[in-house]
Amino acid sequence: MTKINVLLVDDSAVVRQVLQGILESDPSINVIGAASDPIFAMEKMKKQWPDVVVLDVEMPRMDGITFLKKIMADHPTPVVICSSLTEKGAETTMQALAAGAVDIITKPQIGLKNFLQSSAQGLIGAVKAAAAARVHKLRSTIASAASPKAPPKLSADAILTAPSAHSMAKTTERIVAIGTSTGGTQALEKVLTTLPRVSPGVVIVQHMPEKFTASFAERLDGLCEMEVREARNNDRLIPGLALIAPGGKHMLVKRSGAYYHVEVMDGPVVNRHCPSVDVLFRSVAKFAGKNALGIIMTGMGDDGARGLKEMHDAGAPTIAEDESSCVVFGMPKEAIKLGGVDKSVALGFIASEIMRFGNSGTI
Repeated sequence: MTKINVLLVDDSAVVRQVLQGILESDPSINVIGAASDPIFAMEKMKKQWPDVVVLDVEMPRMDGITFLKKIMADHPTPVVICSSLTEKGAETTMQALAAGAVDIITKPQIGLKNFLQSSAQGLIGAVKAAAAARVHKLRSTIASAASPKAPPKLSADAILTAPSAHSMAKTTERIVAIGTSTGGTQALEKVLTTLPRVSPGVVIVQHMPEKFTASFAERLDGLCEMEVREARNNDRLIPGLALIAPGGKHMLVKRSGAYYHVEVMDGPVVNRHCPSVDVLFRSVAKFAGKNALGIIMTGMGDDGARGLKEMHDAGAPTIAEDESSCVVFGMPKEAIKLGGVDKSVALGFIASEIMRFGNSGTI
């Protein structure tokens, strides 16, 4: 078995020691080195280049974001950010995602050792997912999770019942539902910055921890013509607005008369995620039917595959990002296998498909 070679870069000796112990408890992972800052890390990388880098953000001599940008420019390599959850840290981590980080692990400022040990499977899963990512796709997107194994794996049944067999009547109000995970921050930026100010209303689940989605939405809002923000309970879904599900909450689409609004709610982890793409897609199938377009993009695992099939069966047109442009062709692949995808398109064409649907109701 070929092992995943990992380099740890963190200024805390305790963090480096704990992370090494956790990661090497998995027989498929080998920690080839640990460095207290990026300068030392670069010396180690000259001798042996890692498959994955686990990187802190705030360090002496060179900060993690500068180092990440250098890695992505010189030798694109999967990077997992391991950063403290402060308001400033959240914004810093969003910058790291924009620079090409594959995943983020949030660490508290107190109780760190116990937190890391209790999150062992999540850390191991993140490194394995990163090793499978095609980061050259991230770099090309910038230039223009893994999920922990935590059974039981609940389905969307835990949140709402399946849609009925009859399809929704056509209305003039059209919406778009997007689900994505690993590599999705860059992919969403590519899609949303291409859309004009007047576009169909969009609801998005991007697998991301609590507190990071607000910073992510704020950053996109500054880049896009349309308004982008973190969803609030009972927000109406209107043209020109994209709503991103808050980390740690499920987001559902509901219908009131001819209008759509979102419900943001607590609930159990579904498909090992909260928010879950399956939950969003099922609600869209149930309450919007053929008046919605479903899109599943780059991501590890299968969250959203069943929900997209339910949208398809309810008469909604459905799209999967194609393998050529995905950072991780996991979620789209599973949706295609279930027969829930009408069309596979490259990332660069998804925005035009959204506008075609907004104008005609078809793709």
